[in-house]
Amino acid sequence: MNKISPLSGIWYAALAYIIWGFLPLYWKPLQHVGSGEILAHRIIWSFMFMMSVIAITGRWRQFTAGMSELFSSKKNFLYVFAASVLISANWLIYIWAVNTDHVVQASLGYYINPLVSVLLGVIVLKEKLDMWQIISFILAGAGVLFLTYQFGSFPWVSLSLAISFGVYGLAKKMANYDSVLGLAYETMLVAPFALLYAIFNAVNGDQPVMGGSASSFILLLGAGIVTAVPLLCFAQAARKISLTMIGFMQYIAPSLMLILGVLLYHESFSHTHAVAFTLIWTALFIFSVSRITKHTRLKKLNKEKAAKVS
Repeated sequence: MNKISPLSGIWYAALAYIIWGFLPLYWKPLQHVGSGEILAHRIIWSFMFMMSVIAITGRWRQFTAGMSELFSSKKNFLYVFAASVLISANWLIYIWAVNTDHVVQASLGYYINPLVSVLLGVIVLKEKLDMWQIISFILAGAGVLFLTYQFGSFPWVSLSLAISFGVYGLAKKMANYDSVLGLAYETMLVAPFALLYAIFNAVNGDQPVMGGSASSFILLLGAGIVTAVPLLCFAQAARKISLTMIGFMQYIAPSLMLILGVLLYHESFSHTHAVAFTLIWTALFIFSVSRITKHTRLKKLNKEKAAKVS
C-alpha cells in the first residue's frame, strides 16, 4: 500500500474543502430542475461511481464480505441506514438552499457543524469539554439566537445542515466502515428509492427528463463524481494529517460559500449577519485554539511517558 506523506495529506484535504466550497457553482445551473430530482440523480450516480471505484481498486471481496456483515448485524444496518438517510437529507437541504438563494445560510450551517459534532460527542459519547470549549458554545449559541431575534425567523437551513451532517458523522463513527465501503453502502441503501423517484418523475412529472437539455444531462450525470471525489480526498487526508489540521482546514469550504453567496450571487449580508458571524467565528477560533492546546499537551505527555518507559 502506498504511503501518503503529510504534505500530500494537506493537499488532499485542501482539494476536498475547495470542491465543497465551490459546489454552489455546480448546482446553480440546475435551478430549473427540482431539488428532489437533483438529489435522486446525486444518489444514483454516486452509487454507480462508488461501484466503479470498488471494481477498479479490486475491492469486490471486501465489499461483498462487508455487505454480508451489514445485513446480518441489526445494529450496523441501523447505523448505516441512519447515515444514508441523514446524508440524503443534508444533500437535499443544501441543494435547495443553493438553488433558492440561501448560500449564506448554508455557509453558516457548515461553520456551526464542528460545534454540533462536539456537542453530540458530549451528549452521546460522554466526552468532556474544557472551560474554553464551553465558552465557544455559548458564543456560537448567542450568534444563532441574535440572528433569530433580529430577523424574527429561525435559521432552520443553517441548523438543519449542521445537525444532519453532525449526526451523520456520529452514525458513521458508530458503524465503523472505511470511507469507500461506507459511502458505497450508504448510497446503495437509498439508491432504490432514488431510482423509483426518478422513474416516477420521468413518467408523471411536469419537468423534462434529465433536465431537458444536454448540459443539464451532463451535470446530473456528473453529480456522483462531484459528490464522491471530495469525500474520497478527505478520507485520504484523514489517514495522514492530524485532526487539528483537518479542523482548521474545514473552514475553507464555508468561507468560499460565503464569498460566493455575497459577491457572486449578491445575497444579503447585513449588519445582523456580521454580528452573528463574528460571534460564531470567535467561537470557532477559541474552540480551535483549545483543541490545538489540548492536542499539543497530550502529545507532550505521551512523549514523556514513552521516554520514561525506554
